[in-house]
Amino acid sequence: MDGAHAISEKSTQFSQDDGDNTVTRAVAFPSQLEHDDSHWKATHGARPRGVEMKRELTKEDKELAEAGYEHLARQKTTGEQEGDSKLDDVDIHEHKLAFAELEGELDTSFDPKDPGLSPGLSTDEAKARLSRYGPNILTPPKKKSALRKYWDCLMTMFNILLIIAGILEYILLGVNFKDNFPNTYLGGILIGVAFLNAFIEFYQLQKSEAILASFLAMIPPSSRVVRDGTIMTIPAAELVKGDIVLVRSGDKTPADLIVFAASDLKVDNSSLTGESEPQERLARPDGVDARPVEAENLLFNSTLIVNGEGWGVVVRTGDHTMIGQIAALTGNETGKQSPLAVEIGRFVMMVSGIAIVFAIIFFVVGITTVYKGKGEQTVTFAVSILVAFVPEGLPSVVTLLLSIAAKRMAAQNVLVKDLQGVETLGSVRLHHLTLLATDKTGTLTRNQMTVTNLWSGLRMFSAFQSNNDTEDTEAFSIGTPGMREMVDIAALNSHVKFDRTDLPFEQRKILGDATETGLIRFAGKQIQDYDGYQKQHPKVFEIPFNSSNKWALVIVEKAHQQGLLTAYIKGAPERVLAKCSTYLRDGQEVPITDDFKAEYDKAYDYMASRGHRVIACAQKLLPSNIYDASYEFNKTDSKYPSTEYCFCGLISLEDPPKHGVREAIGTLRLAGIKVMMVTGDHPKTAEAIARKINLILGETKETLSKKTGRPVDEIYDDEVDAIVIHGDDIDGLQGWQWDQIFSKNEIVFARTSPQHKLEIVKRAQALGHIVGVTGDGVNDSPALKKADLGIAMNISGSDVSKEAANMILLDDNFASTVKGVAEGRQIFVNLKRSIQYTISHSTPEVIPQLLYVVVPIPLPLSAILILVIDLGFELFVALSFAWDKPETKDGLMRMAPRKPVNERSITSLKKRALRRTKTLRRDPETDEIIRPSCLSQYMMRLKTPFTREFWEDAFEPSEDETLVDGKLLSYAYLEAGVIEMLGALVAYFVVFFKNGFTPGDLRKAQTALNNTPPITYFTNSSPDFVNSRGQVLSASQQVEALGKAQSIVYLSIFIIQCFNVFAVKAKFRFPFGKSIVGNYYNFAGILGGACLGIFIIYTPPLHVVFGGSFHLSPLYWLIPAAFGVLLLMWASIRVLLMRKSIEQSRVKDIKGLMMFPTMRTMSMRSKH
Repeated sequence: MDGAHAISEKSTQFSQDDGDNTVTRAVAFPSQLEHDDSHWKATHGARPRGVEMKRELTKEDKELAEAGYEHLARQKTTGEQEGDSKLDDVDIHEHKLAFAELEGELDTSFDPKDPGLSPGLSTDEAKARLSRYGPNILTPPKKKSALRKYWDCLMTMFNILLIIAGILEYILLGVNFKDNFPNTYLGGILIGVAFLNAFIEFYQLQKSEAILASFLAMIPPSSRVVRDGTIMTIPAAELVKGDIVLVRSGDKTPADLIVFAASDLKVDNSSLTGESEPQERLARPDGVDARPVEAENLLFNSTLIVNGEGWGVVVRTGDHTMIGQIAALTGNETGKQSPLAVEIGRFVMMVSGIAIVFAIIFFVVGITTVYKGKGEQTVTFAVSILVAFVPEGLPSVVTLLLSIAAKRMAAQNVLVKDLQGVETLGSVRLHHLTLLATDKTGTLTRNQMTVTNLWSGLRMFSAFQSNNDTEDTEAFSIGTPGMREMVDIAALNSHVKFDRTDLPFEQRKILGDATETGLIRFAGKQIQDYDGYQKQHPKVFEIPFNSSNKWALVIVEKAHQQGLLTAYIKGAPERVLAKCSTYLRDGQEVPITDDFKAEYDKAYDYMASRGHRVIACAQKLLPSNIYDASYEFNKTDSKYPSTEYCFCGLISLEDPPKHGVREAIGTLRLAGIKVMMVTGDHPKTAEAIARKINLILGETKETLSKKTGRPVDEIYDDEVDAIVIHGDDIDGLQGWQWDQIFSKNEIVFARTSPQHKLEIVKRAQALGHIVGVTGDGVNDSPALKKADLGIAMNISGSDVSKEAANMILLDDNFASTVKGVAEGRQIFVNLKRSIQYTISHSTPEVIPQLLYVVVPIPLPLSAILILVIDLGFELFVALSFAWDKPETKDGLMRMAPRKPVNERSITSLKKRALRRTKTLRRDPETDEIIRPSCLSQYMMRLKTPFTREFWEDAFEPSEDETLVDGKLLSYAYLEAGVIEMLGALVAYFVVFFKNGFTPGDLRKAQTALNNTPPITYFTNSSPDFVNSRGQVLSASQQVEALGKAQSIVYLSIFIIQCFNVFAVKAKFRFPFGKSIVGNYYNFAGILGGACLGIFIIYTPPLHVVFGGSFHLSPLYWLIPAAFGVLLLMWASIRVLLMRKSIEQSRVKDIKGLMMFPTMRTMSMRSKH
């Protein structure tokens, strides 16, 4: 496995499960630089190189491998200073005051030497100030007005087409009022529909905002404050001027604070000043005469604490803070579109384009044939074609569907932060997800540390009775040599605080990270008077844990034979061991030897291989002749003891996996989503946990080497399916090596820094992955922000991680991610079904119109009836798909993501990237890219469609599934659409035949319009018509026949669409059974549509507007019903035809998956 070089998993946690190992790196790549520290080399010798690739990479191969990543190499972070003039204009002066003046001005008191003993404000005084100054909240950014939002909803392509069509009808009314009077209703309805669509979307938008606001109210920012001399946690909104506040790594600063005590405190001001590097903040007793933005003792509201801890006094709250005073920082809403919105937008534009083209074609055909010279009637006809093609109700249906999905996501304890997310992000990006990179501690594990084993003086001790410890493991006893020193280090080298100190130790709530909490709980049981022990040995100097040191140092007043001071250090084992020259054995300091190192390796393997976090402890008894009472310790000048320590031992802590994590990861893997662990923990610990939770099932090179006895460097890369990468290797990886890593199914990155996590996300995205990142620590925040979907934990998560994430799991349950993916996939399927169902009626609406012009025959369906179809029963039924359940129990969760990332997709992506790279112009001297001018870019876009590459890319086969794809359009227009069209036309001709008109008679009657003079049939003023059988049909009979025929066409489309409701669901199974017909909302929609249809057809007063006839016999309904049965038969055949391709796209079973709950703890321990 991997060796030294620890990078902290949490920058808030000092204790790491490091250790020197007896095994080699999980992966060491051939071109990698040797960069192990001297300790590793001294202990283990030179690190072996990994296996070379089986073939040499050609120049073309290397270019192709690097192509997808080149843009990452060009990206550089810049710390630009923005809005300097505005930063200078703010009204903050308290940073210039000395502590005594500050206390006087704010009417408060604090203790810089022992901040925890500061009295702070009284509760009554805080309430009085809160009512005087108001709550500590920023005025929300200026939002769009309701009218502007409604206007944006109205100005969509479908609505614009409807409004234009409606206005055209009114223009015709002005040209010829008498002949075009019936179009008054059509024009009004078209415009009304557009406004109704916009209103539905607007209403749902407002509801979504309300839902979001209510959920954000559930997780208000909190802060630790001293009131009445007690540390308590209160909502940040209740802070007032003069409050004493404690901030720690991972917090978001709750107000503007003057720092009066700090320990290695660093803050990220990038959101305010643009500075990319964290800034150190210090206490300045005499104040600082500088600009507020440059003051070393000032923390600004909403900035993020990235290291250390500090105490501050509140000087500004709410809109009076720095960020509140700078108007430029309260930006307006952005119009960022989600992937789904983009896809729907493309579909809308495509359908609108087709509709406009067909409307123009039909207008030209109509005015040259049926409507010779009759422009007004031809326009109305073209409008009916436009209306037939445009699914007017679709925007409302999509909005309502997504709104219902958002509520269901909320019910699963998943909060999607931004407004776009409430409607689409959570469900749709979770559906896109191809790779999930997850942190370990607090995300996969419970973040509840318990001390399990101690190793000191070459002996292993167990803190609990264990079922799987070896026979030579002894029970812990404080009297055993070395144990008192280990307990002292755990107790005195600590940063924890307690909520209350007036309670017994066992009843106190510990305010600190999980590792320190576990150590203090353990140490507190061994020390009778914990508070007295702390006061007996006060701290003289300390260096807190950070990601650079990977250790924490404290010097306390603890007398010994050589002096009065003792230094204690704890942290990453190999870092601590590197500072030691001796080790403690039976109370004596013994020089470190190779034999000791071998025993150390065994002890570390014993602990880490069980998935435990391991930290090391060491001490140094400081001699008085060097470190006397006047000695000034200083970390800046390295004036503190850093070598010649005595190694006391190792402590392991167990952090068991959360319940449900194992099954959740197994389910995600079966859903085709690659799950990888990215952690700061040691590789051995990370791999041990990964094997417990379904993340690693196969062999790594090291485990295969152990099994087979072959050396690691003789094992080829393609022989193993799992890989563990050490963070130290990441910086030196080349493009082809990244490709090699991501080709594995089981990946663990260990010992990673925040920068490494960010790099991993970027590299995965460059290969086309839609990356989700879950995490809860401050070190996860850069990756959370960069990921396509950042998922943070609510309870255990830091403010920084919640700030960076898109989604927050309110109950910290990793399994909620699985629910989200399932919900996302189902809502995508439901959306697809709804669109498929909605556009199926376009063919039976358009083809009869075409026959009306070409054959010709009497108009089968008027424009107003088409509108009734689109906005009447269709709207009811299409909306009911939102409540569809999965077709099979695990069907959707066994399908690959709809945009899978595989070797073919990666190669295609890289070839396009390489082609783009080669066309870029570069400066011959600096090799920087020369940006083309706007004209050049415009000309290039014009030329693109005429290039071979454009058409090659367009027709390149892809496994991606889009919302509206060829299969959907084929079904809607050519399969179901044709069956519906045939059913409607058969019913149309049968009804006419029963009323005395054969198809030939209909053509004869309609072509009479071209006679000289023209004769118009099927109106109240028409002459009698003599049919082919010699029957004379009066004008009233003609009108009645046309009314019945149009009515049956309308009802035929409705009836066959009722069958289509179940036909569109048939993908895995035949369109029968409980899963298909189990959605009662479908039947409610059908019932609503039936009531509307019968009301329109069989209500005489409505015939003035809609046409139709109440004399139509229900027996004619059997014709479309028969075609509906035919549609179900075709859907069943389609299931059989598609079964093989669907089976191929299913994710294959994964051998070795453990789909049963995790045990109580990793090592099945039980307390005494």
